[in-house]
Amino acid sequence: MKKSKVFWGYAVLALVIYAVVQVLISTNILDIYYQNMLITICINIMLAVSLHIVIGITGQFSIGHAGFLAVGAYISAIITTKLMLPFPLAIFLGALAAAVAGLIVGIPTLRLKGDYLAIATLGFAEIIRIIFLNTDYVGGAAGMQVEYLSNWTYAFIGVVLTILVISNFTNSRHGRACISIREDEIAADAMGINTTYYKVVAFAIGSFFAGLAGAIFAHNFYIIQPTTFGFLKSFDILIYVVLGGLGSLSGSVIAAIFLTVISAYLANFPETRMIIYSLVLIVVMLYRPTGLMGTKEVTDLFKFGRKGGTK
Repeated sequence: MKKSKVFWGYAVLALVIYAVVQVLISTNILDIYYQNMLITICINIMLAVSLHIVIGITGQFSIGHAGFLAVGAYISAIITTKLMLPFPLAIFLGALAAAVAGLIVGIPTLRLKGDYLAIATLGFAEIIRIIFLNTDYVGGAAGMQVEYLSNWTYAFIGVVLTILVISNFTNSRHGRACISIREDEIAADAMGINTTYYKVVAFAIGSFFAGLAGAIFAHNFYIIQPTTFGFLKSFDILIYVVLGGLGSLSGSVIAAIFLTVISAYLANFPETRMIIYSLVLIVVMLYRPTGLMGTKEVTDLFKFGRKGGTK
């Protein structure tokens, strides 16, 4: 009963946020610049949360997330532009293709650990980028023109779906198994947990939602290019997760919003943008070395005075 009340509380809050923003857009109070910023924030939240389940929950150091973003973006663009199929179907198939790519990469590479896994995932992302770069069907290096189909509604639904699925997975017994792998993989294996299975499942779920973000990303701009999905994009997503706090879903969300807004406003200062951006990151990490939220969630801040803790 208590969990049901919390769920409906979050559902009402989400509907209120959506309705308020939708009214502001309909009345032209939010112009196209701010609408684009909102959609970009939603895309970055999806990317941060999808990587959070891989690094923050399962403890697998992956730096190839831009590859799954690229798969979702290009597959969805092909479906709408080349095959003329509906956009919702393109979003689903783009995400599904990214999940399949996650399985293909995850099954052989997730037996690796630490730096070796990071190098393998980075190599995968580069292979994906090079394939699109040398494929004339999707425009090669010049990129692929994509129809503008994304809007606030699609982006908001994507964020809610991503957070809902990954939050429920984390709180399930499967999520607990992933957390045990993060804490001590040898001990988890000794307790009978199929560590490879859970690492691959977490990797596939993270890839699915990265592909979902990629589909909305591709249709929010008029062109996608392989250079957009380079290793710097993977590091951007990694920064969201580390800055928010490894193991904190709400921290990843807050960091994605925080850095997207900072990056957008610093766009007016191209000469000093990266210097100021880097200084902000250094200052935050100096005073919050475990990230903005550490391993806590926003809901933990409202539990002061309770006895017995969480069950």
